[in-house]
Amino acid sequence: MTSNQPYLLKAFYDWIVDNGLTPYVVVSTRWPNVDVPMQFVKDDQIVLNISPAACVNFVMDVDAVSFQARFGGQPTNVMFPCEAVGAIYAKENGAGTVFTQELPAVEEQQNTSLGVVEDNNNDSTPPKPSPEKPKSKANLRVIK
Repeated sequence: MTSNQPYLLKAFYDWIVDNGLTPYVVVSTRWPNVDVPMQFVKDDQIVLNISPAACVNFVMDVDAVSFQARFGGQPTNVMFPCEAVGAIYAKENGAGTVFTQELPAVEEQQNTSLGVVEDNNNDSTPPKPSPEKPKSKANLRVIK
């Protein structure tokens, strides 16, 4: 199955806009094909206002989000894959959601092509598996 994140992202965007609030997204710049103004990136992330009032030519589909916006008075084209979005929320009240992010396998391939090699020190003892935590049963309770 395909990822449900682009569909959830679109649903949260519509919900926030339909309620008259300002949608913001947190985008990870560690993903490939992220085209954002890098001078505003902090800790490999950028927070973007994607409200209809702030964006021109806004397109959100199952692959990516793209639009034009002003940064420091300069019109800038912005594009990023939906999977690069770590969160979407309303500026006014914080309502929204956080997405779990796993970088694509492309990064792993890039690491090996850059000469990142695992250290095999010929130790004959295999690594010990970490003990699994016992799974607790799910439970519900009534809160009044």
